Amino acid sequence: MHVVILAEFAAASGGAEKVAVESARGLAEAGVEVTYIQGVSGPADALLDHPRLRRIDLALPDVWSLPAWRGAATGIWHAEAARRLSAVLGALPEPADCLHLHQWTRTLSPAVLPVLRGYPAPLVLTLHDYFLACPNGVYYRFDRAEPCALSPLSARCLTAPCDPKSRLHKAVRVGRSVALRAAAGSEPLDVIHVCDASRARMPGLLGALRLRHHRIDNPVRVAPGLPAEPANGQAIAYVGRLTAEKGADLVAEAAGRAGLPALFIGAGPLEDSLRAGGAEVIGWRSPDEVATILRARARAVCAPSRWYETGPLTVYEALAQGLPVVASTRSGAAEKVRHGETGLVVEPEFEALAQAFRALRDDALVARLGRAAHAAYWQAPPTLAAHADALLGLYRQLAEDRRSRHCGSAPTHLREISPASAP
Repeated sequence: MHVVILAEFAAASGGAEKVAVESARGLAEAGVEVTYIQGVSGPADALLDHPRLRRIDLALPDVWSLPAWRGAATGIWHAEAARRLSAVLGALPEPADCLHLHQWTRTLSPAVLPVLRGYPAPLVLTLHDYFLACPNGVYYRFDRAEPCALSPLSARCLTAPCDPKSRLHKAVRVGRSVALRAAAGSEPLDVIHVCDASRARMPGLLGALRLRHHRIDNPVRVAPGLPAEPANGQAIAYVGRLTAEKGADLVAEAAGRAGLPALFIGAGPLEDSLRAGGAEVIGWRSPDEVATILRARARAVCAPSRWYETGPLTVYEALAQGLPVVASTRSGAAEKVRHGETGLVVEPEFEALAQAFRALRDDALVARLGRAAHAAYWQAPPTLAAHADALLGLYRQLAEDRRSRHCGSAPTHLREISPASAP
């Protein structure tokens, strides 16, 4: 089998890129020929260095690096991206058996969808966020600091000042969403959900856009080993981008109320204010460094998302090491946390988190949660190999479906279509 993976970056600076890169590596290790196409020129992760993996750079600009007017137009419809992608796909040394798109908002734009849909192989998209439905991609009201409750592209959505930057940015994102729905065509798109919450929520947000839904966990690269000893740690740890929608400020305030130190691994807009409030912020670290720091210093890892986050991967990685997790009820990864058994699942509010952190001052409770987290995770770990195996199963189903449709019938296991109307 030959699979083409398309993402905008080839280095893991965020969750979507990390999954794209690790998926490519896992498939290559499983014996699949992989072509990894990156939209934006830049560094490549060492995981992409494999004999069965070739990498192609479309050498496109990141829209955020362009002048405002050009970036806006490119973000809505990047004709040059479509042209270059079409040329690359046409010049592949062997035809692809499946195309897998991970990202498209930073440079590829909706213009690549007709190219991918027109290629004679199945196409599948992984939904790392809500851009397929929501203009700002996170289904979140930045003006109100709360999840959105509007139907995407409805009249109320169009007038809502919900964008994290400005109304002008909102207008551009709306234009991109309209272009996306037009480019998607009338045939259903096959999409992969990375959490059950996204799978349940997305159908009601799609309008007339039709999807076939599939569910595959993201891969987690943590080597088996002895569980950590979180009762020896002191800090409530947060790993990721330091933003309000991800709840970084909640951790700092709640940890202070509970009398525990907060440790932030990452960077972002809240970095200065967190430091000013006395929190320890150590910036980004490599995955190996993060694991070492957490095992040495973390009492628990907190993922306090205010938005309906589909991840984050840090929850899986913490559980794999035997660290208790405090997860927001709005975090998709909270489905992996057994409340009161491997961690705590609470509302993303100051007092709810503070109460959870106070409970974690109990060494015996922390030790018990950590041991249970490690044991539960390793019963069925979402390893790179398991992820690749699940992807291959889906690719084969899609290929079978494509052949069956040419013969006039489709397998029943692929007939699940989203309703055509939003609530």
